[in-house]
Amino acid sequence: MQYSPKKIIQILEKNHFNLKKKFGQNFIIDENIINNIISKSNIDSNTLVIEVGPGAGALTYKLADVAKKVICYEIDETLKDVLSDVLFDKDNVEVIYQDFLKANVSDKIKDEKYDRLYVVGNLPYYITTPIIIKLIEDKINVDKIIVMVQKEVGERFKAKPGSKDYSSLSIFLNYYFEVTKIMDISRNIFIPKPNVDSIVVLFSKKESKQELKNENTFFKLIRDSFKQKRKTIKNNLNLYNLSTIEKILNKHGFDLSTRAERIPIEVFIDMANEIGDRND
Repeated sequence: MQYSPKKIIQILEKNHFNLKKKFGQNFIIDENIINNIISKSNIDSNTLVIEVGPGAGALTYKLADVAKKVICYEIDETLKDVLSDVLFDKDNVEVIYQDFLKANVSDKIKDEKYDRLYVVGNLPYYITTPIIIKLIEDKINVDKIIVMVQKEVGERFKAKPGSKDYSSLSIFLNYYFEVTKIMDISRNIFIPKPNVDSIVVLFSKKESKQELKNENTFFKLIRDSFKQKRKTIKNNLNLYNLSTIEKILNKHGFDLSTRAERIPIEVFIDMANEIGDRND
């Protein structure tokens, strides 16, 4: 196929494809943006790429030019004819018509040969966090996750302590990954045009993490600390041993009147390790 956004649109029209709001379908059609995303992601011929939600295949087509192999998970089976047309000359692309959240990814990739594993997706906001949590819980050894999401969602992912977007999700993600912004994306490069702009966020696997005695305790502590965001640690953690919590907070220059949104991840890790697994 001679690649062009116009060609992608023609293939959609030829196959009488109707975009589905329930799947959050907004297809990217700007070739320069796609090239920019790929170049900044550093994908090469030793990289296995898992793409979640290839849509009309515009990004998939370009990924196939640089990656060793692209395995796509697409929930919408009515895209079969579209993707067959777009990707007919790409022998290193496999499209699986299945809900990624129900897929056994470990089993699928166990016989693949690669140096690096990347997960890529242009995703609706409601599915992004479950996908990342699945990768973590299924212990998929992902080197990088590159996602295009609504701007406000991306800002929450990479939020730092003290910012309005900092949340339990920010801490959860930042325990496993270095989270950075690759680029801003205008709403004008999608069909149909969404109501908001987007952002491309890069999650890079942390090679070394601060040791946790019990991950369950840590994540429960985080959830409880942000239970009511406008309340202090003292109020949100009133069922915990507050003298233990206070001791750790004081060590890092905080106190029980501090709100969770001001506390960095290393302090939560310190608190969780001190608490042990008493609160599981």
